[in-house]
Amino acid sequence: MVEKNSKFNISKILQVFLVVFMLLAAPNPLPAQAQVLPGEGPKRVAIIEVEYRSYQWWLLSWRTSQVVCQVYTEHETLPDYAQVKYFCGDQIAQQWLNSGPCTDSERNSSQCNGLYLHMAGSTPATRKVEVNLPPAEVFVSIASCNPLPGSKACTTLPYLRLEAVEPLPNEQIIQIIGTYGGAAFTCPGGACDLPLGPSGVQGTEVTFMAQSSYGDQSENYTAQVRVIPWGDFADPEAASPDKPSYYVDVLSSQWRGEVSSSCSTVWQAFQPVDGPPPWLRTPELASDLVSRNRYYYLAGSLIKQGLVDARSCPDGGVFSSGSASECGMESAQPFVDQWQNQFDSEIIRVAQDTGLPAQMMKNIFSRESQFWPGIYAKVYEAGLGHLSDVGADAVLLWNPSFYDQFCPLVLSTQTCQRGFGNLDKEQQQMLRGALVQKVNAQCPDCPVGVDLTQANFSISVFARSMLANCEQVGQIVFNSTGRMAGQVAAYEDLWKFTLLNYNAGSGCLATSMKRTIDQGLALNWANLSANLEPACQPGVSYVEDISSIPPSTVSGIGALVATPKPAVYLPTPTYVGTVYVLPTRLPTLTPTATATPYFTPTPTLTPTPTITPTPPAFTPSPTATQVP
Repeated sequence: MVEKNSKFNISKILQVFLVVFMLLAAPNPLPAQAQVLPGEGPKRVAIIEVEYRSYQWWLLSWRTSQVVCQVYTEHETLPDYAQVKYFCGDQIAQQWLNSGPCTDSERNSSQCNGLYLHMAGSTPATRKVEVNLPPAEVFVSIASCNPLPGSKACTTLPYLRLEAVEPLPNEQIIQIIGTYGGAAFTCPGGACDLPLGPSGVQGTEVTFMAQSSYGDQSENYTAQVRVIPWGDFADPEAASPDKPSYYVDVLSSQWRGEVSSSCSTVWQAFQPVDGPPPWLRTPELASDLVSRNRYYYLAGSLIKQGLVDARSCPDGGVFSSGSASECGMESAQPFVDQWQNQFDSEIIRVAQDTGLPAQMMKNIFSRESQFWPGIYAKVYEAGLGHLSDVGADAVLLWNPSFYDQFCPLVLSTQTCQRGFGNLDKEQQQMLRGALVQKVNAQCPDCPVGVDLTQANFSISVFARSMLANCEQVGQIVFNSTGRMAGQVAAYEDLWKFTLLNYNAGSGCLATSMKRTIDQGLALNWANLSANLEPACQPGVSYVEDISSIPPSTVSGIGALVATPKPAVYLPTPTYVGTVYVLPTRLPTLTPTATATPYFTPTPTLTPTPTITPTPPAFTPSPTATQVP
């Protein structure tokens, strides 16, 4: 009996092992279950109850007084066709739409045809609404810089300060985590100071996020941090009177320091170490933008408006073309000086608000309109920057935040939600025309012939237009190279590309960029402008005019310090033709440590010896704990 049971047990054990072996050997028939990653948590939503009143409408027949359909709305005004169609269907809605009023008092209403609406009553009601709660955020700034007097350089190596914000009450930031130059770090609480070290010309990438007591985490942010030592103090063979100084730049959407060029962040392109060239600067005072240039068209406009008395000049001081003669210019010069500088304060205000260089804006206004902001008869352009249909198209397509604000002023909110690229051609044209007209400052009834308030408003619209061109240039470079714009072209060259895009169009820029890359040349303004098609060549003089500053505005800006150019990178081009594509979010790309160029750079591209491109080993601050 015992022997029999033993055999039975052994047989059962063998069967179990056989089943287990078959299960392990056979493919798993069940799908793998998703694993919840650390840091993932509940969605930030809240359910709230909203009170409202529901109105009940009866759709009745004139002839029978029978209820044909019931319609429910949340307003006491008559339902519209769309609402009737939703509740009653196409056929009944069309019958109601075609019904005329029963107005003959001598006839019985039973003899009238069609349908009519009658409010049957209203009742209070509540509904539950899901509301998205604001997420935690992390912001970046520089701490312990000890700035060098009269310079933006730091006398000591500063810290990169990360500050997390938890907007929900009764919740707090648990920790900030991330990487700096590939080394992981973690900081308890909502603040973190990372010690910085000298980096290469392209900077060092920092990634960071915050974890909240709510059970989730913030978005994973990135920043490109450049720290450049300056001077001869690092020379071990000779003593130098130079004090140690470091130029620190940060490119991040979360930057909370001094406002820099918005397009730098879009392109991921650092400015020159000691600041941009004079034509790409924004002075602190309006007096530093003062110019005294001779504008013949402006002088002619002032004479025609009666603001300047040039009756002593032949032909009244104005040619038939509208420009002033030499005599007229001499008579109008004091008024021309005053007129061309009256917009300086608004230009600087808009520059500080948008990050667009103030001097560049003034140079563009000088080239485009000579500061006379009306609509010109031969070309439908308006405002100080001569916004055209093409320019309006760019700002509405490539600047979604501006489109969201402007579109509801012209079209319905429901229509605007489709996005500019998805609107009908007629609706797009309506928006373009409305925007051009909105910046038109021409005013025959105004004392000087233009509405100066409208002229100042056109400055803000123009700035948004240029920011849209920055976005478009960044996308064109990425389409052509597969890299972020700042990784393949210098900051000043990218601004010249943007001016060309604004003046000649994206087709000219994309075509010349493809030719430049196909020829194995560096992506700079000299090479790109040489590859422009004949029809696009006028854009060269446009860019050169704007990038040069009149002598009267150079004084006081200071001498430029030579800065290294980024390493030449020539990727395999991916050309998509004339760029009329919808904007897409540019991916965050990590610059590679080394990039193999297609040719050997010339000596002029060698960084200056005073730069120390090799970063030291990362040393965490006392507030940061390095993660193994």
